Amino acid sequence: VLLSSSAERAYMSYIDLTNPELFEDGALAVSQQTLNVRRVRVVAGRLYERVRVKNYNPNPAQLTMSFSLASDFADIFEVRGLRRLARGHPEPPRAEGSRAEFAYLGADGVTRRTIVEFDPAPDRLEVVGDRIEADFVLRLAPHQTRLVSTTVEPVVDTVRPAPAEFDAAVHRLRRSYEDWERDCTQIITDNELFNSLVVRGLRDLRALYTATDGGGIIAAGIPWYVAVFGRDALISSHQLLSVNPRPARDSLRMLARYQGTKVDPWRDEEPGKILHEIRRGELAGAGYVPHSRYYGTVDATPWFVFLWAQYFRWTGDLEFAEELMPNIRAALTWIDQYGDQDGDGFVEYLCRAPGGIVNQGWKDSFDAVVHADGTLATGPIALVEVQGYVYMAKQRAADVFDAMGDFRTAARLREEAADLRERFNEVFWMDDEKYFAEALDGDKRQVRTITSNPGHCLYSDILEPDKAEYVARRLLQPDMFSGWGIRTMSKSAASYNPMSYHNGSVWPHDNALIVAGLKRYGFIKATNRVATAIFDTAIHADYMRLPELFCGFTRRTPNQPVAYPVACSPQAWAAGSPPLMLQAILGISARAHTNTVTVNKPHLPPWLNVVELRNLRVGQSTISLVFRREGDITGFSLLDRKGDVRVVMEE
Repeated sequence: VLLSSSAERAYMSYIDLTNPELFEDGALAVSQQTLNVRRVRVVAGRLYERVRVKNYNPNPAQLTMSFSLASDFADIFEVRGLRRLARGHPEPPRAEGSRAEFAYLGADGVTRRTIVEFDPAPDRLEVVGDRIEADFVLRLAPHQTRLVSTTVEPVVDTVRPAPAEFDAAVHRLRRSYEDWERDCTQIITDNELFNSLVVRGLRDLRALYTATDGGGIIAAGIPWYVAVFGRDALISSHQLLSVNPRPARDSLRMLARYQGTKVDPWRDEEPGKILHEIRRGELAGAGYVPHSRYYGTVDATPWFVFLWAQYFRWTGDLEFAEELMPNIRAALTWIDQYGDQDGDGFVEYLCRAPGGIVNQGWKDSFDAVVHADGTLATGPIALVEVQGYVYMAKQRAADVFDAMGDFRTAARLREEAADLRERFNEVFWMDDEKYFAEALDGDKRQVRTITSNPGHCLYSDILEPDKAEYVARRLLQPDMFSGWGIRTMSKSAASYNPMSYHNGSVWPHDNALIVAGLKRYGFIKATNRVATAIFDTAIHADYMRLPELFCGFTRRTPNQPVAYPVACSPQAWAAGSPPLMLQAILGISARAHTNTVTVNKPHLPPWLNVVELRNLRVGQSTISLVFRREGDITGFSLLDRKGDVRVVMEE
């Protein structure tokens, strides 16, 4: 009987259970709710589980605790619904002493094993068909406790994780989380719920920080996206720059290693292109899907360039900027030569990979780009937000080239960005709607559905100011703003569905980028209104963990956000949304190469009166600032400074 469960710590779960009435030979042997079974699980290279059974009876108790084990070796694509005609070859299960083993030879020629070990050895360990059963006979004196520990270890060919005992694994993990939090800017406010939200996000991002053969990177989300995703890693690392720049450096270095080098339609690969996804499972290894290295994303490449430039702004690390210079030049070449497929000055995508992703922006479901009459747009498709990403990438990259003394390239990039901005504001603008089209389709027709995509263009600063005002106003209209956040698609659209993945749902990271964009154009009230909605959503979430997305139903009183049933939680760019929104609210930006932190029109919302930032890193310096709200006015003061950094107030 379940009493409670908690996965508040992403790497550890607690499950408390108790017993129903237990009978032996028709007589009551153990009264109900007199035994406590506590299961503690930890993931650290393998799954550790410690089961504690305690007898709260005044009399001795005897019971048999049984485990039933099996392993289907399903690939993640199968778990998500992909069907295939033929599978690999499972080997017969093996059981001996304290060890149970399952093995499977996959279609990719790789043998995968699941090894389960018990401590102490079970009283019975037996193969039963395709399963293995383990029994422990427990004889417990009054108030006596028994412990049973298990490890579940994945083995690919002969590669095994380094062994560790349960307590040592817990200690090592806890220490790594403490080190991570110590390396981050401390964010302390007078709102304990917001403090909890920030800490929750940082811990979840640590949980998603993954070591791969190419280096460290933030995985996209649990359970579906525990893998390298270029776009997700770049955006979530960008969200964290003011808190901890290390994920940005590691993500850039990792993605540079796998940057495209040739034209390969099977993978949607092209020279200079940044990858979308890497999968290590059987189906990718066997070539059933192209995801062993798949490049079907149109926006990861400009985000790669932009994050490189932003990392330089926060760290001033010229050596790292130079290290990645060949990759940056290749990415910029991809934008101009392969990204712009027809020479019209806009970056488009067209899926060429069999089994690849049809829509290759962040809204990558098959029906995410749809005309106002409900028909699907056909490619090559030029997304509105992608043009903004290219604009901001070239603008910010130009600053780095200036710092490196390459003034000719810097001038060229700024000129290209200016030309793009002028063409963009003319071609994508829908004058009758006073809004921007979601995209241009393959026939260069505007995709006139009202979506959240143009909101990202506020952040990229590509919008002319008068048009930005229209965009900001429309995003806060009832057809777009649910009360819990900005929807991905307008309620008035033919394809609107609040329960869909991209056509009416609400995504925290989408809103966070829009919040940052609203602030960039000076729409203070709108900035705080959207940030407040996302904060309110978090209050209703389990463990205050913002999910990947939630349904776009209108907020009413009383109610709470409606969950999307298979959303990832935690999800990297959802976890990184609160720091980015707070940075926007406070108006903080950095230029480490000039030792400058700029504060632009800070304006705290009603639920924040005091915000303290401790050990904010800018280059080799750190500063601590405190912001205080008095009525409608927010001011700030310097608490501490180490190094040469100076703070500038920008009006």
